[in-house]
Amino acid sequence: MEAVIQFELSKEYLERFQGALDEKDEQFIRASLDGVNPADITQLLYEFDTEESKYVIDLLEKQISAQIINDLDEDTRTEFLGAFTVTEISSFLDFLDSDDCVDILMELSLQTREEVVALIRDEQKARHIQELLHYDEDVAGGLMAKELIKCNLNWTIRQCIEEIRKQAETVQKIYSVYVVNNTGKLIGKVSLKKIIIAEDSAKIADIYDDDIVSVATHMDEDEVASIMRKYDLEAVPVINAKGRLVGRITIDDIVDVMQEQAEEERQLMAGISDDVEEDDSVWKLSKARLPWLIIGMVGGLMGARFIGLFEGDIALIPAVAFFIPLITATGGNVGIQSSSIVVQSLANPNVFAESMARRLVKVLTVAVLNGLILALLVFGSVILLYKEEFLAITVSIALFSVVLLASFMGTITPIILDKFGINPALASGPFITTANDLLGLGVYFTVANLLYGIF
Repeated sequence: MEAVIQFELSKEYLERFQGALDEKDEQFIRASLDGVNPADITQLLYEFDTEESKYVIDLLEKQISAQIINDLDEDTRTEFLGAFTVTEISSFLDFLDSDDCVDILMELSLQTREEVVALIRDEQKARHIQELLHYDEDVAGGLMAKELIKCNLNWTIRQCIEEIRKQAETVQKIYSVYVVNNTGKLIGKVSLKKIIIAEDSAKIADIYDDDIVSVATHMDEDEVASIMRKYDLEAVPVINAKGRLVGRITIDDIVDVMQEQAEEERQLMAGISDDVEEDDSVWKLSKARLPWLIIGMVGGLMGARFIGLFEGDIALIPAVAFFIPLITATGGNVGIQSSSIVVQSLANPNVFAESMARRLVKVLTVAVLNGLILALLVFGSVILLYKEEFLAITVSIALFSVVLLASFMGTITPIILDKFGINPALASGPFITTANDLLGLGVYFTVANLLYGIF
Protein backbone atom coordinates (compact mmCIF):
# COMPACT_ATOMS: atom_id res chain seq x y z
CA MET A 1 0.00 0.00 0.00
CA GLU A 2 1.34 3.44 -0.95
CA ALA A 3 2.29 5.57 2.03
CA VAL A 4 0.37 8.81 2.53
CA ILE A 5 2.61 11.86 2.92
CA GLN A 6 1.99 14.36 5.73
CA PHE A 7 1.15 17.51 3.79
CA GLU A 8 1.69 21.11 4.93
CA LEU A 9 0.20 23.93 2.89
CA SER A 10 2.80 26.65 3.51
CA LYS A 11 3.23 30.03 1.84
CA GLU A 12 6.60 28.94 0.44
CA TYR A 13 5.09 25.79 -1.10
CA LEU A 14 2.23 27.78 -2.65
CA GLU A 15 4.70 30.17 -4.27
CA ARG A 16 6.80 27.27 -5.61
CA PHE A 17 3.69 25.46 -6.86
CA GLN A 18 2.41 28.61 -8.57
CA GLY A 19 5.75 28.90 -10.30
CA ALA A 20 5.49 25.29 -11.49
CA LEU A 21 2.02 26.01 -12.90
CA ASP A 22 3.27 29.09 -14.73
CA GLU A 23 6.18 27.11 -16.21
CA LYS A 24 4.04 23.97 -16.83
CA ASP A 25 6.55 21.97 -14.76
CA GLU A 26 4.78 18.60 -14.88
CA GLN A 27 7.62 16.77 -13.17
CA PHE A 28 7.54 18.97 -10.04
CA ILE A 29 3.75 18.89 -9.82
CA ARG A 30 3.58 15.11 -10.05
CA ALA A 31 6.50 14.57 -7.69
CA SER A 32 5.27 17.02 -5.04
CA LEU A 33 1.77 15.52 -5.02
CA ASP A 34 2.84 11.89 -5.15
CA GLY A 35 1.44 10.09 -2.11
CA VAL A 36 -0.43 13.16 -0.84
CA ASN A 37 -3.97 12.55 0.42
CA PRO A 38 -6.62 13.69 -2.12
CA ALA A 39 -8.27 15.81 0.60
CA ASP A 40 -5.03 17.80 0.97
CA ILE A 41 -4.75 18.24 -2.80
CA THR A 42 -8.34 19.52 -2.81
CA GLN A 43 -7.42 22.11 -0.20
CA LEU A 44 -4.42 23.13 -2.30
CA LEU A 45 -6.49 23.62 -5.46
CA TYR A 46 -8.78 26.10 -3.71
CA GLU A 47 -5.83 28.51 -3.95
CA PHE A 48 -5.84 28.47 -7.77
CA ASP A 49 -8.28 29.29 -10.52
CA THR A 50 -10.28 26.76 -12.53
CA GLU A 51 -7.88 26.58 -15.47
CA GLU A 52 -4.84 25.97 -13.27
CA SER A 53 -6.69 23.42 -11.12
CA LYS A 54 -7.82 21.50 -14.20
CA TYR A 55 -4.22 21.37 -15.39
CA VAL A 56 -3.24 19.70 -12.10
CA ILE A 57 -6.21 17.30 -12.23
CA ASP A 58 -5.24 16.18 -15.73
CA LEU A 59 -1.76 15.23 -14.50
CA LEU A 60 -3.00 12.97 -11.71
CA GLU A 61 -4.32 9.43 -11.79
CA LYS A 62 -8.03 9.22 -12.56
CA GLN A 63 -8.85 7.60 -9.21
CA ILE A 64 -7.20 10.45 -7.30
CA SER A 65 -8.73 13.09 -9.58
CA ALA A 66 -12.18 11.59 -9.01
CA GLN A 67 -11.76 11.77 -5.23
CA ILE A 68 -10.57 15.38 -5.42
CA ILE A 69 -13.61 16.40 -7.45
CA ASN A 70 -15.84 14.53 -5.01
CA ASP A 71 -14.27 16.43 -2.07
CA LEU A 72 -14.82 19.89 -3.55
CA ASP A 73 -17.57 22.00 -1.99
CA GLU A 74 -20.74 22.17 -4.06
CA ASP A 75 -20.42 25.75 -5.34
CA THR A 76 -16.79 25.34 -6.39
CA ARG A 77 -17.44 21.97 -8.00
CA THR A 78 -20.39 23.24 -10.03
CA GLU A 79 -18.18 25.89 -11.61
CA PHE A 80 -15.23 23.51 -11.92
CA LEU A 81 -17.16 20.82 -13.79
CA GLY A 82 -17.86 23.30 -16.56
CA ALA A 83 -14.20 22.99 -17.59
CA PHE A 84 -14.50 19.26 -18.33
CA THR A 85 -16.07 17.40 -21.21
CA VAL A 86 -18.84 14.85 -20.64
CA THR A 87 -16.35 12.08 -21.44
CA GLU A 88 -13.95 13.31 -18.75
CA ILE A 89 -16.74 13.61 -16.16
CA SER A 90 -17.95 10.12 -17.00
CA SER A 91 -14.44 8.72 -16.51
CA PHE A 92 -14.31 10.20 -13.00
CA LEU A 93 -17.62 8.54 -12.05
CA ASP A 94 -16.10 5.11 -12.72
CA PHE A 95 -14.12 5.49 -9.48
CA LEU A 96 -16.91 6.79 -7.21
CA ASP A 97 -19.80 5.17 -5.36
CA SER A 98 -23.21 5.62 -6.92
CA ASP A 99 -24.39 8.14 -4.29
CA ASP A 100 -21.36 10.36 -4.89
CA CYS A 101 -21.92 10.08 -8.64
CA VAL A 102 -25.49 11.31 -8.21
CA ASP A 103 -24.34 14.28 -6.10
CA ILE A 104 -22.07 15.34 -8.96
CA LEU A 105 -24.63 14.70 -11.67
CA MET A 106 -27.27 16.80 -9.89
CA GLU A 107 -24.99 19.82 -10.33
CA LEU A 108 -25.10 19.45 -14.12
CA SER A 109 -27.80 20.43 -16.58
CA LEU A 110 -30.33 17.75 -17.49
CA GLN A 111 -28.88 17.31 -20.99
CA THR A 112 -25.29 17.02 -19.74
CA ARG A 113 -26.40 14.64 -17.00
CA GLU A 114 -28.01 12.28 -19.50
CA GLU A 115 -24.96 12.42 -21.79
CA VAL A 116 -22.63 11.57 -18.89
CA VAL A 117 -24.75 8.63 -17.71
CA ALA A 118 -24.88 7.26 -21.26
CA LEU A 119 -21.06 7.14 -21.33
CA ILE A 120 -20.65 5.18 -18.08
CA ARG A 121 -19.08 1.86 -19.02
CA ASP A 122 -20.39 -0.14 -16.06
CA GLU A 123 -24.00 -0.89 -16.99
CA GLN A 124 -24.93 -1.90 -13.45
CA LYS A 125 -23.59 1.37 -12.03
CA ALA A 126 -25.46 3.31 -14.71
CA ARG A 127 -28.72 1.56 -13.66
CA HIS A 128 -27.98 2.30 -10.00
CA ILE A 129 -27.36 5.97 -10.77
CA GLN A 130 -30.56 6.29 -12.81
CA GLU A 131 -32.52 4.77 -9.94
CA LEU A 132 -30.99 7.12 -7.37
CA LEU A 133 -31.70 10.17 -9.52
CA HIS A 134 -35.41 9.67 -8.87
CA TYR A 135 -35.06 10.40 -5.13
CA ASP A 136 -34.99 13.81 -3.50
CA GLU A 137 -31.53 14.65 -2.19
CA ASP A 138 -32.73 15.22 1.40
CA VAL A 139 -34.24 11.77 1.99
CA ALA A 140 -32.67 8.37 2.69
CA GLY A 141 -33.07 7.31 -0.94
CA GLY A 142 -31.05 10.33 -2.06
CA LEU A 143 -28.31 9.64 0.48
CA MET A 144 -27.89 5.91 -0.06
CA ALA A 145 -25.38 4.11 -2.23
CA LYS A 146 -26.35 0.99 -4.15
CA GLU A 147 -22.99 -0.68 -3.53
CA LEU A 148 -23.24 -3.14 -0.64
CA ILE A 149 -22.63 -6.77 0.31
CA LYS A 150 -25.66 -9.03 0.72
CA CYS A 151 -26.27 -12.75 0.87
CA ASN A 152 -29.25 -15.09 0.81
CA LEU A 153 -30.55 -16.63 4.01
CA ASN A 154 -30.20 -20.13 2.59
CA TRP A 155 -26.62 -19.84 1.40
CA THR A 156 -23.71 -21.69 2.96
CA ILE A 157 -20.72 -19.83 4.39
CA ARG A 158 -18.66 -20.86 1.34
CA GLN A 159 -21.26 -19.37 -1.03
CA CYS A 160 -21.35 -16.20 1.06
CA ILE A 161 -17.56 -15.78 0.99
CA GLU A 162 -17.51 -16.25 -2.78
CA GLU A 163 -20.20 -13.58 -3.12
CA ILE A 164 -18.26 -11.23 -0.84
CA ARG A 165 -15.20 -11.59 -3.05
CA LYS A 166 -17.30 -10.86 -6.11
CA GLN A 167 -19.23 -7.88 -4.72
CA ALA A 168 -16.28 -6.38 -2.84
CA GLU A 169 -14.80 -5.22 -6.14
CA THR A 170 -17.36 -2.38 -6.17
CA VAL A 171 -17.64 -1.80 -2.40
CA GLN A 172 -14.92 0.32 -0.81
CA LYS A 173 -15.88 -0.26 2.84
CA ILE A 174 -17.45 -3.42 4.23
CA TYR A 175 -19.05 -3.00 7.65
CA SER A 176 -21.29 -6.07 7.62
CA VAL A 177 -23.11 -8.42 5.26
CA TYR A 178 -26.86 -7.93 4.93
CA VAL A 179 -29.09 -10.99 4.84
CA VAL A 180 -32.13 -11.18 2.57
CA ASN A 181 -34.72 -13.86 1.85
CA ASN A 182 -35.66 -15.23 -1.58
CA THR A 183 -37.77 -12.16 -2.38
CA GLY A 184 -34.96 -9.72 -1.52
CA LYS A 185 -36.55 -8.62 1.74
CA LEU A 186 -34.07 -7.54 4.42
CA ILE A 187 -34.23 -9.86 7.42
CA GLY A 188 -30.93 -9.29 9.23
CA LYS A 189 -27.18 -9.01 9.03
CA VAL A 190 -24.11 -11.11 9.77
CA SER A 191 -20.73 -9.84 10.89
CA LEU A 192 -17.53 -10.66 9.01
CA LYS A 193 -16.15 -12.20 12.21
CA LYS A 194 -18.96 -14.77 12.34
CA ILE A 195 -18.46 -15.60 8.68
CA ILE A 196 -14.71 -16.12 9.14
CA ILE A 197 -14.95 -18.41 12.16
CA ALA A 198 -17.93 -20.45 10.89
CA GLU A 199 -17.58 -23.80 9.11
CA ASP A 200 -17.76 -23.65 5.31
CA SER A 201 -20.76 -25.97 5.29
CA ALA A 202 -22.73 -23.93 7.87
CA LYS A 203 -25.79 -21.97 6.76
CA ILE A 204 -26.19 -18.22 6.99
CA ALA A 205 -29.53 -18.94 8.64
CA ASP A 206 -27.65 -20.43 11.60
CA ILE A 207 -25.43 -17.43 12.35
CA TYR A 208 -27.18 -14.24 11.18
CA ASP A 209 -28.59 -11.62 13.54
CA ASP A 210 -32.20 -10.60 12.93
CA ASP A 211 -31.92 -7.56 15.24
CA ILE A 212 -31.18 -4.92 12.63
CA VAL A 213 -31.92 -1.21 12.33
CA SER A 214 -32.97 0.00 8.89
CA VAL A 215 -34.45 3.15 7.34
CA ALA A 216 -37.02 3.62 4.59
CA THR A 217 -36.21 5.33 1.29
CA HIS A 218 -38.62 8.21 2.02
CA MET A 219 -37.22 8.98 5.52
CA ASP A 220 -35.93 12.53 5.98
CA GLU A 221 -32.15 12.90 6.25
CA ASP A 222 -32.45 14.46 9.71
CA GLU A 223 -34.24 11.35 10.98
CA VAL A 224 -31.58 9.12 9.40
CA ALA A 225 -28.85 11.14 11.13
CA SER A 226 -30.71 10.86 14.45
CA ILE A 227 -31.04 7.07 14.11
CA MET A 228 -27.38 6.53 13.19
CA ARG A 229 -26.28 8.78 16.04
CA LYS A 230 -28.58 7.06 18.54
CA TYR A 231 -27.48 3.52 17.69
CA ASP A 232 -23.85 4.47 16.92
CA LEU A 233 -24.02 2.96 13.42
CA GLU A 234 -21.28 3.09 10.82
CA ALA A 235 -23.75 2.13 8.10
CA VAL A 236 -27.51 1.59 7.91
CA PRO A 237 -29.42 -0.41 5.28
CA VAL A 238 -32.19 1.25 3.28
CA ILE A 239 -35.40 -0.59 2.39
CA ASN A 240 -38.28 0.25 0.06
CA ALA A 241 -42.01 0.15 0.82
CA LYS A 242 -42.01 -3.66 0.45
CA GLY A 243 -39.13 -4.12 2.87
CA ARG A 244 -36.64 -5.05 0.16
CA LEU A 245 -33.01 -4.04 0.54
CA VAL A 246 -32.21 -1.30 -1.98
CA GLY A 247 -29.06 0.37 -0.63
CA ARG A 248 -27.10 1.55 2.38
CA ILE A 249 -26.07 4.84 3.93
CA THR A 250 -22.55 5.10 5.38
CA ILE A 251 -21.32 7.30 8.17
CA ASP A 252 -19.36 9.64 5.86
CA ASP A 253 -22.61 10.72 4.18
CA ILE A 254 -24.31 11.30 7.53
CA VAL A 255 -21.36 13.34 8.81
CA ASP A 256 -22.01 15.70 5.90
CA VAL A 257 -25.68 15.94 6.93
CA MET A 258 -24.72 16.63 10.55
CA GLN A 259 -22.31 19.35 9.44
CA GLU A 260 -25.05 20.95 7.36
CA GLN A 261 -27.42 20.83 10.35
CA ALA A 262 -24.83 22.38 12.65
CA GLU A 263 -24.01 25.09 10.09
CA GLU A 264 -27.69 25.92 9.60
CA GLU A 265 -28.29 26.18 13.35
CA ARG A 266 -25.13 28.23 13.86
CA GLN A 267 -26.21 30.71 11.20
CA LEU A 268 -29.74 30.95 12.62
CA MET A 269 -28.36 31.50 16.11
CA ALA A 270 -26.19 34.29 14.69
CA GLY A 271 -29.15 35.88 12.92
CA ILE A 272 -28.35 34.74 9.36
CA SER A 273 -31.50 33.56 7.61
CA ASP A 274 -30.02 32.00 4.43
CA ASP A 275 -27.28 29.46 3.80
CA VAL A 276 -24.32 31.65 2.86
CA GLU A 277 -20.55 31.36 2.72
CA GLU A 278 -17.75 33.88 2.96
CA ASP A 279 -17.09 33.88 -0.79
CA ASP A 280 -20.72 34.61 -1.74
CA SER A 281 -21.63 37.94 -3.32
CA VAL A 282 -21.91 41.07 -1.20
CA TRP A 283 -25.63 41.33 -1.94
CA LYS A 284 -26.32 37.71 -0.94
CA LEU A 285 -24.39 38.14 2.31
CA SER A 286 -26.22 41.37 3.08
CA LYS A 287 -29.63 39.90 2.26
CA ALA A 288 -29.02 36.97 4.61
CA ARG A 289 -28.03 39.18 7.54
CA LEU A 290 -30.27 42.22 7.06
CA PRO A 291 -33.68 40.85 8.20
CA TRP A 292 -32.57 40.11 11.76
CA LEU A 293 -30.47 43.27 11.93
CA ILE A 294 -33.62 45.23 11.10
CA ILE A 295 -35.56 43.31 13.75
CA GLY A 296 -32.81 44.06 16.25
CA MET A 297 -32.88 47.73 15.28
CA VAL A 298 -36.67 47.87 15.68
CA GLY A 299 -36.28 46.20 19.08
CA GLY A 300 -33.69 48.79 20.04
CA LEU A 301 -35.99 51.65 18.97
CA MET A 302 -38.82 50.11 20.96
CA GLY A 303 -36.49 49.80 23.96
CA ALA A 304 -35.51 53.45 23.62
CA ARG A 305 -39.16 54.43 23.41
CA PHE A 306 -39.91 52.26 26.44
CA ILE A 307 -37.15 53.95 28.47
CA GLY A 308 -38.63 57.29 27.45
CA LEU A 309 -41.86 56.40 29.24
CA PHE A 310 -39.90 56.39 32.50
CA GLU A 311 -38.01 59.61 31.78
CA GLY A 312 -39.48 61.22 34.88
CA ASP A 313 -38.30 58.39 37.15
CA ILE A 314 -34.80 58.53 35.65
CA ALA A 315 -34.70 62.30 36.17
CA LEU A 316 -35.54 61.86 39.87
CA ILE A 317 -33.18 58.90 40.35
CA PRO A 318 -30.42 59.13 37.66
CA ALA A 319 -28.55 56.13 39.09
CA VAL A 320 -31.36 53.87 37.86
CA ALA A 321 -30.14 54.42 34.28
CA PHE A 322 -26.67 53.11 35.14
CA PHE A 323 -27.95 49.56 35.46
CA ILE A 324 -29.94 49.32 32.22
CA PRO A 325 -27.03 47.58 30.38
CA LEU A 326 -26.67 45.13 33.29
CA ILE A 327 -30.35 44.15 33.14
CA THR A 328 -30.52 43.75 29.36
CA ALA A 329 -27.18 41.91 29.05
CA THR A 330 -28.02 39.47 31.86
CA GLY A 331 -31.48 38.78 30.47
CA GLY A 332 -30.05 38.16 26.98
CA ASN A 333 -27.32 35.83 28.27
CA VAL A 334 -29.71 33.81 30.42
CA GLY A 335 -32.18 33.49 27.54
CA ILE A 336 -29.53 32.32 25.09
CA GLN A 337 -28.12 29.80 27.61
CA SER A 338 -31.56 28.31 28.27
CA SER A 339 -32.62 28.20 24.63
CA SER A 340 -29.30 26.68 23.50
CA ILE A 341 -29.69 23.79 25.95
CA VAL A 342 -33.28 23.18 24.82
CA VAL A 343 -32.31 23.31 21.12
CA GLN A 344 -29.60 20.74 21.76
CA SER A 345 -32.06 18.56 23.68
CA LEU A 346 -34.67 18.75 20.90
CA ALA A 347 -32.19 16.94 18.63
CA ASN A 348 -32.92 13.85 20.72
CA PRO A 349 -36.69 13.14 20.57
CA ASN A 350 -36.56 11.04 23.75
CA VAL A 351 -35.37 13.93 25.88
CA PHE A 352 -38.79 15.54 25.98
CA ALA A 353 -40.65 12.30 26.67
CA GLU A 354 -40.88 13.34 30.32
CA SER A 355 -43.67 15.75 31.30
CA MET A 356 -43.37 19.39 30.33
CA ALA A 357 -44.28 20.44 33.87
CA ARG A 358 -41.35 18.51 35.30
CA ARG A 359 -38.90 20.15 32.90
CA LEU A 360 -40.24 23.62 33.63
CA VAL A 361 -39.93 23.03 37.38
CA LYS A 362 -36.31 22.01 36.86
CA VAL A 363 -35.63 25.09 34.71
CA LEU A 364 -37.30 27.32 37.31
CA THR A 365 -35.21 25.79 40.12
CA VAL A 366 -31.96 26.47 38.23
CA ALA A 367 -33.14 30.01 37.44
CA VAL A 368 -34.01 30.69 41.10
CA LEU A 369 -30.57 29.50 42.24
CA ASN A 370 -28.71 31.54 39.61
CA GLY A 371 -30.97 34.55 40.18
CA LEU A 372 -30.37 34.54 43.92
CA ILE A 373 -26.59 34.35 43.53
CA LEU A 374 -26.53 37.16 40.94
CA ALA A 375 -28.92 39.30 42.99
CA LEU A 376 -26.79 38.97 46.12
CA LEU A 377 -23.62 39.84 44.18
CA VAL A 378 -25.27 42.91 42.64
CA PHE A 379 -26.75 43.96 45.98
CA GLY A 380 -23.33 43.91 47.61
CA SER A 381 -21.70 45.71 44.70
CA VAL A 382 -24.27 48.54 44.62
CA ILE A 383 -24.00 49.03 48.39
CA LEU A 384 -20.22 49.29 48.13
CA LEU A 385 -20.18 51.60 45.08
CA TYR A 386 -23.21 53.83 45.63
CA LYS A 387 -24.05 53.46 49.33
CA GLU A 388 -27.78 53.52 48.43
CA GLU A 389 -29.83 50.73 50.00
CA PHE A 390 -33.03 51.37 48.06
CA LEU A 391 -31.16 51.34 44.74
CA ALA A 392 -29.41 48.09 45.69
CA ILE A 393 -32.72 46.45 46.61
CA THR A 394 -34.35 47.67 43.40
CA VAL A 395 -31.60 46.43 41.08
CA SER A 396 -31.32 43.10 42.93
CA ILE A 397 -35.04 42.32 42.81
CA ALA A 398 -35.27 43.42 39.17
CA LEU A 399 -32.25 41.30 38.21
CA PHE A 400 -33.67 38.27 40.01
CA SER A 401 -37.02 38.70 38.21
CA VAL A 402 -35.34 39.15 34.84
CA VAL A 403 -33.30 35.95 35.30
CA LEU A 404 -36.50 33.99 36.05
CA LEU A 405 -38.40 35.47 33.11
CA ALA A 406 -35.53 35.14 30.62
CA SER A 407 -34.92 31.54 31.64
CA PHE A 408 -38.60 30.71 31.14
CA MET A 409 -38.69 32.47 27.77
CA GLY A 410 -35.48 30.79 26.64
CA THR A 411 -36.94 27.39 27.50
CA ILE A 412 -40.47 27.71 26.18
CA THR A 413 -39.74 29.62 22.94
CA PRO A 414 -37.76 26.90 21.11
CA ILE A 415 -40.28 24.28 22.22
CA ILE A 416 -43.16 26.33 20.78
CA LEU A 417 -41.26 26.97 17.55
CA ASP A 418 -40.53 23.25 17.24
CA LYS A 419 -44.21 22.43 17.69
CA PHE A 420 -45.07 24.72 14.77
CA GLY A 421 -42.39 23.15 12.55
CA ILE A 422 -40.01 26.13 12.78
CA ASN A 423 -36.32 25.49 13.38
CA PRO A 424 -35.93 25.98 17.17
CA ALA A 425 -32.38 27.29 16.68
CA LEU A 426 -34.06 30.54 15.68
CA ALA A 427 -34.83 31.05 19.39
CA SER A 428 -31.14 31.19 20.28
CA GLY A 429 -30.38 34.19 18.11
CA PRO A 430 -31.52 37.81 17.86
CA PHE A 431 -35.14 36.73 18.35
CA ILE A 432 -34.73 35.76 22.00
CA THR A 433 -32.18 38.51 22.69
CA THR A 434 -34.43 41.30 21.43
CA ALA A 435 -37.47 39.92 23.24
CA ASN A 436 -35.58 39.59 26.52
CA ASP A 437 -34.19 43.12 26.22
CA LEU A 438 -37.71 44.55 26.04
CA LEU A 439 -39.08 42.30 28.77
CA GLY A 440 -36.08 43.03 30.98
CA LEU A 441 -36.54 46.77 30.65
CA GLY A 442 -40.22 46.42 31.45
CA VAL A 443 -39.51 44.39 34.56
CA TYR A 444 -36.72 46.70 35.71
CA PHE A 445 -38.67 49.94 35.49
CA THR A 446 -41.82 48.37 36.90
CA VAL A 447 -39.91 47.10 39.94
CA ALA A 448 -38.12 50.46 40.33
CA ASN A 449 -41.39 52.38 40.11
CA LEU A 450 -43.13 50.14 42.63
CA LEU A 451 -40.32 49.94 45.17
CA TYR A 452 -39.44 53.62 45.15
CA GLY A 453 -43.11 54.37 45.48
CA ILE A 454 -43.35 52.02 48.48
CA PHE A 455 -40.26 53.31 50.19
